[in-house]
Amino acid sequence: MKRIQIRLEPEQHRALVKIARQEGRSLSGLIREMLLLELEDRRRRELAHDARVLLPDYQTDPALTEFTALDSENFRDGV
Repeated sequence: MKRIQIRLEPEQHRALVKIARQEGRSLSGLIREMLLLELEDRRRRELAHDARVLLPDYQTDPALTEFTALDSENFRDGV
């Protein structure tokens, strides 16, 4: 783990301390979890944005759509 130092507004610090106490957790553990959740949320938003940007290509580019006809075919014998 890396050690960092941050400055919080007094209201932020009070709110975080209150949450940590209510949940019986350390302040640093709470902040790490909050950061992790924010980073995961940002990653999901980035992926969703990238998917929206690429969607027209996936719908129209022949190199990407040539196998879509196979999507509904059953490849297992006897099923």
